[in-house]
Amino acid sequence: MAAKQDPEALAAARPLLTDLYQVTMALGYWRAGRAHDPAEFELFFRQCPFGGSFALAAGLRDCVRFLRAFRLRDAGTPWPARRSPSLRPGGSPPRCSRPSPHGPLSPPPDVQFLASVLPPDTDPAFFQHLRALDSSGVTVRALPEGSLAFPGVPLLQVSGPLLLVQLLETPLLCLVSYASLVATNAARLRLIAGPEKRLLDLGLRRAQGPDGGLTASTYSYLGGFDGSSNVLAGQLRGVPVVGTLAHSFVTSFSGTEVPPDPMLAPAAGQGPRVDLTTCVEAWLERVCAHLGLGVQDPHPGERAAFVAYALAFPRAFQGLLDTYSVRRSGLPNFLAVALALGELGYQAVGVRLDSGDLLQQAQEIRGLFRTTAAQFQMPWLESVPIAVSNNIDEEELARLAQEGSEVNVIGIGTSMVTCPRQPSLGCVYKLVSVGGQPRMKLTEDPDKQTLPGSKAAFRLLGSDGSLLLDVLQLAEEPPPQAGQELRIWPRGARESCLVRPAQVEPLLHLWVQQGQLCKPLPSLAESRAFAQLSLSRLSPAHRRLEQPALYQVALSEKLQALVHRLRAGASL
Repeated sequence: MAAKQDPEALAAARPLLTDLYQVTMALGYWRAGRAHDPAEFELFFRQCPFGGSFALAAGLRDCVRFLRAFRLRDAGTPWPARRSPSLRPGGSPPRCSRPSPHGPLSPPPDVQFLASVLPPDTDPAFFQHLRALDSSGVTVRALPEGSLAFPGVPLLQVSGPLLLVQLLETPLLCLVSYASLVATNAARLRLIAGPEKRLLDLGLRRAQGPDGGLTASTYSYLGGFDGSSNVLAGQLRGVPVVGTLAHSFVTSFSGTEVPPDPMLAPAAGQGPRVDLTTCVEAWLERVCAHLGLGVQDPHPGERAAFVAYALAFPRAFQGLLDTYSVRRSGLPNFLAVALALGELGYQAVGVRLDSGDLLQQAQEIRGLFRTTAAQFQMPWLESVPIAVSNNIDEEELARLAQEGSEVNVIGIGTSMVTCPRQPSLGCVYKLVSVGGQPRMKLTEDPDKQTLPGSKAAFRLLGSDGSLLLDVLQLAEEPPPQAGQELRIWPRGARESCLVRPAQVEPLLHLWVQQGQLCKPLPSLAESRAFAQLSLSRLSPAHRRLEQPALYQVALSEKLQALVHRLRAGASL
């Protein structure tokens, strides 16, 4: 696979985005003559997040970008060893490191840095091996992004030379775990909100760093959000970007400002230009009379801010209503500007609330929009969208989405990007075969035991297209057939059972073979549409967010027999 760079890969494609023990194991494999042994790992999770019954698979596109760019950087000449205060197996105690010859902001090349943290007597031939590494020997099978995923079913299967696929563990976990967690969180929020409400990601400023922010904005969109405030996510990933104005814009105006050009042409482009400021002041008197307010009640600075924004965005004017007082200032100022624009053929696109009882205020504002629209014969005003934000979590979202709510757009920040109900998906990356021989982790904890061998995964469906269960089997077994009876072992059950699927779907697709991309990755928008289709196939009992029915994952008879045999052999 050619080491191609693209703008999206610049942050992620760093081979040393890994744990040191991956490197120490790599040295151990190399020293044992096992670097090229064919091996296979599986990446999966053990429990569904957030107490639900499903997850959405995500992060594959980032994994592919990482693999396409995977190559350890090398200066080409030996670099004087310097010791790092990090943990170093078998080395002498850390010494003070000399200043980097690459400058304080430029890290040393990858291979030279690894030489500085491994024992000083490490064979130079090992570093020669690292210099030659790329992903040309790696094969990846995976669930398509947006697929429903369940415990124990691989999100990724990664095969290739043992040393190399071991090195890939940490970066692949890093790229898949958070992306899938965020996509699942977004899917839950979409299920709560229903299909009609617009959901916007506003979490960049609350995210765990820039990479977390970009990942959250990307995969919240895949999970069902409609857009993001994150401009970089729009530039790099094609996420629709949204945004208007903040309270700082409003409070920056005092009301004494004079716009350098207050004139605005009609929306149709014909007719004389109008002084918008003068027009707004005339409308303010009429609006205040209608609302039973004095013209001195609305804040003049807020009105000046709205006028300035309307002059900049006459076709996309939106008011932020709660800087001072929604009822006595924000609403009348917005209406005055919106109606002035309406006279010129423009229509305001919305208002936003960011404090107080959002549901109640939205009801009151919608009622005033309706009476004002009737009073001034501006029927479009009735349906101006109402957007809300302000630390919205699942419980508040359910309240805002209830039947009869007048809220149209919901911005979610902290609860989207930080996933407060469960901050980690807990994905693992486990060895399942080496040299064609199955490997199994037993451990003292049965929940941490792994399933051995190279496997295939299938989804069994009923005659109505409903999901019955997922079945894991050894790759060498013939796939299940629609209409044929199949004996399976549900995970955790003591006995087998029979199932007769009406349809069978293979789950793991071949995306990368020997370092080459086998087929184009779906676009983010296509994966988003697939995620919504996948969720629609879940039964109501499985889609339920609280105390859902557990979705069944089962083993084939042959895989169950292999597990039993390896357990028995380990106990001898």
